[in-house]
Amino acid sequence: MQLYHHPYSLDSQKVRLALEEYGIDYTSHHVNPLTGKNMESSFFRMNPSAKLPVFQNGSQIIFNTIDIIQYIERVALVSSSINNITTGSREVEEWMHKIQEWNPKIFTLSHIPEKYHLFVSKFIRRVVIARMAESPDLASVYHLKLRDAYDMEDKLKDSNILKQSEEQLVRLLDEVEMQLSNSAYLAGEQFTLADAMLIPILAHIMLLNLEDEYIGSRPKISEYWNKVKHRPSYRKVIGRYFVGWRKYRTLSKTFCFICIRTVLRRY
Repeated sequence: MQLYHHPYSLDSQKVRLALEEYGIDYTSHHVNPLTGKNMESSFFRMNPSAKLPVFQNGSQIIFNTIDIIQYIERVALVSSSINNITTGSREVEEWMHKIQEWNPKIFTLSHIPEKYHLFVSKFIRRVVIARMAESPDLASVYHLKLRDAYDMEDKLKDSNILKQSEEQLVRLLDEVEMQLSNSAYLAGEQFTLADAMLIPILAHIMLLNLEDEYIGSRPKISEYWNKVKHRPSYRKVIGRYFVGWRKYRTLSKTFCFICIRTVLRRY
């Protein structure tokens, strides 16, 4: 089994948490969007959306995050590797879809200085144009990615869209807070795949330095967050990177964009 992902991708983290909780071996392939690796023609032919993660088992290739996680669960059931996580139920599946409905991209970019995300957008457009020239047979799908980049710039200028993204996150967290008032985890007293999908969102909020507003103000989520951070899967998938995230949170913006500028000169 092969997983194409990036350590800082939220959906990649969701899938990797599921893999670690089930104890399933896989081959890891890092695909860094900051250097345009997800736009390379070899990856693009496998996954025209260019989104991460991508899961491959033999000839089967899966792009949708929930589909990947549910496939992993079926593999675990067949191999009898389930030992420390409760298998799926209707409630678990409902939570998974509810969590996945919130797209963090707009919320994230809205909390980054405009000059930075505009620079990234320009970089992405130039990479796409370069790849389009290299692989004319993929021009139509590359053109869609180019349009997506322009659409995202327009959305970030729309205050209503930004507000809707934040309100959707607040509603989700309020529902989680209410649920955690009645149970230890999202779907009961045992850790489930729904929890594996929620944890990266909480970690991402911490990375954006918004924990006081979105986590600290909700006592049940705060208690839950402190608990799940002690799970071995969290430490392996997120925790070991999180120290660096927090330590270099201020410097990382400048550093990342210096790296991007260097790469940009190639296109």
